[in-house]
Amino acid sequence: MGRRVVVTGLGAVTPLGNTVPEFWEKLVAGVSGVGRITYFDVTDFDSQIAGQVKNFDPAAFLSKKDVKHTEPFVHYAMAAATEAMADAGFSKQEGEEADRFGVLVGSGIGSLRIIEEQHEVLLRRGPKKLRPFLIPMLIVNEASGHVSICFNLKGPNSCVATACASGNHAIGDALRIIQYGDADVMIAGGTEGAVTPMGIGGFCALKSLSMRNDEPERASRPFDAQRDGFVMGEGAGIVILEEREHARRRGAKIYAEVAGFGMSGDAYHITAPDPTGDGCVRSMAAALKDAGLKPQEIDYINAHGTSTVLNDKIETLALKKIFGDHVHKAAISSTKSMTGHLLGAAGGVEFIVCCLAMRDDVVPPTINLENKDPECDLDYVPNKARRVTVRTAISNALGFGGHNASIIVKEYKA
Repeated sequence: MGRRVVVTGLGAVTPLGNTVPEFWEKLVAGVSGVGRITYFDVTDFDSQIAGQVKNFDPAAFLSKKDVKHTEPFVHYAMAAATEAMADAGFSKQEGEEADRFGVLVGSGIGSLRIIEEQHEVLLRRGPKKLRPFLIPMLIVNEASGHVSICFNLKGPNSCVATACASGNHAIGDALRIIQYGDADVMIAGGTEGAVTPMGIGGFCALKSLSMRNDEPERASRPFDAQRDGFVMGEGAGIVILEEREHARRRGAKIYAEVAGFGMSGDAYHITAPDPTGDGCVRSMAAALKDAGLKPQEIDYINAHGTSTVLNDKIETLALKKIFGDHVHKAAISSTKSMTGHLLGAAGGVEFIVCCLAMRDDVVPPTINLENKDPECDLDYVPNKARRVTVRTAISNALGFGGHNASIIVKEYKA
């Protein structure tokens, strides 16, 4: 495909901070954003910790009426999109520019909170007392819809929901939309706000979450022998993707070029990854082929790295298969060790990490890596950030249902 796509804006809302600079500063410093859940009483829950967004005011990004009629996953997306648009030098669009500017924001779940609230209303007071905005408040596509309306973006407008791979799929699909010529600019990424009784309780029932409740900051420990599950997180990671010539004509700041995108299906199990790592291998192979790069040209790998027993050892196996001997030379880290797992927002936030690692030549650490699992024997940049020349980076996202998505960014050269 002839149209090259670059990254010109970044926006994030995370457990480490509600702007990209704050998030990045704490991430590089190895700070954990995980703590005890404060949104509801967790006494009866096996896991009582999460990476919550803190000190966030949706009224800074939405009218009082819109705040009332929308849910946190939309609030986070709006905040991150507003930051990304400003970072890229964009404002509300008009005319032909609006027609060529699209939105693709993914979410794994959308809103569980409003379902919990309104189901109780239904049982206690009957169907006539349900909120008129119940349906638009819960459906996952409303993040894309609200961003589009706010900035008058009339180009392709869509949403992807592939569990924990949603953010990567959204960015990859937006990449293709620009490459195909259907848009010149896309807002893309992921958002999630599922730290609710049903969200936490459901993952507890799956036995997926860490129960290190007395040490929240040390609970998310990818690749560590003592890991006991992932930590739920929330937030949004939103980026501006732009066709290169469009960005150059307006003198835009360019973070990186989106070099390749690959995806695959495990066709194995609804929650467990293929034990051979085959799906992840094929996803990375497809991204490398799309980018025209060899495995040994990748400098940094942002691993999916969830801190679950199965994911970490199987992803490690997949990395060995695709990168061969080079896997021992590449810097690898899981930033979920600090943010927790942001589910559908994870891919968007971790794509931003790759762009900033390239900008600053700094790889953030995998914190809490104290006793490496013998089956996880690679260089995961333990506990302290490292100066690394990063010219290329790949980010993996693996979701329930066997969804795999890998994105490669590279240093932009005119």
